[in-house]
Amino acid sequence: MAASRSLLSLTNSLRLGPTTPTTISRCPTTIQSRNLHRSITPPRIPPPTPFIPDATAFLTVIGRGLSKHASKIESWDALFSLTSPQLAELGVEPPRARRYLLRWRDKFRNGQYGIGGDLKQVANGVGEVRLMEVPIASSASTEAAGAKATITRGPGMMKRIINVDPESLPMSDTDLRRAPRVAGLTIKNSHTIHGSHVELKKGSNGNIALIKVKEGLWEHRRGHKVDGGERRKAEVRAKRRAAERKASRA
Repeated sequence: MAASRSLLSLTNSLRLGPTTPTTISRCPTTIQSRNLHRSITPPRIPPPTPFIPDATAFLTVIGRGLSKHASKIESWDALFSLTSPQLAELGVEPPRARRYLLRWRDKFRNGQYGIGGDLKQVANGVGEVRLMEVPIASSASTEAAGAKATITRGPGMMKRIINVDPESLPMSDTDLRRAPRVAGLTIKNSHTIHGSHVELKKGSNGNIALIKVKEGLWEHRRGHKVDGGERRKAEVRAKRRAAERKASRA
């Protein structure tokens, strides 16, 4: 009888499992989970740039009417730290506008700018770019460095669109070599600056252009649904054709 009771007790303990160790083992997990939430660092706040110096400029260039909310966002740090629910409390509506703002925040944080975002020489929201002949770097191949003059460039030179400070002209050869290309712009017909939202300066023959901070400069425009959108397009068009055939028989 004693043996059977011992066997029954052992069976129940195996079936139910230990109680006290299980309770103790959950405590460290809970503590670790809490510590994990506390250790999550807030998103990095990127520094402003010469072209986008404040929240108002940022909201203006990304477009979709978000500049009307500029007065609700107090600072640059607030712009890049406010969460979606906090933006909703401030009145940034509809939700798709908040999603669009958060998407552009991440792009800017990762250095993905629109046209003019990489400009260093900016005054009052306007950056000037010029198409200039730049000496080919000495590290380039001997053949390229000794290239003969052509109709569009001098010997040992190449054309490049660079951002300049008009007051610092003329620039030395070293400064010209170091000047980075302006992203998003191309050279058209070997003498004209070409790009979206670029204003060519009058009398410059296309060699000088201005890029200004303005509403919607970087805007990603929303698509327009045609015939009910992608999922309903075939159905809508089939019904339309059926209605046209029925009307033609009448």
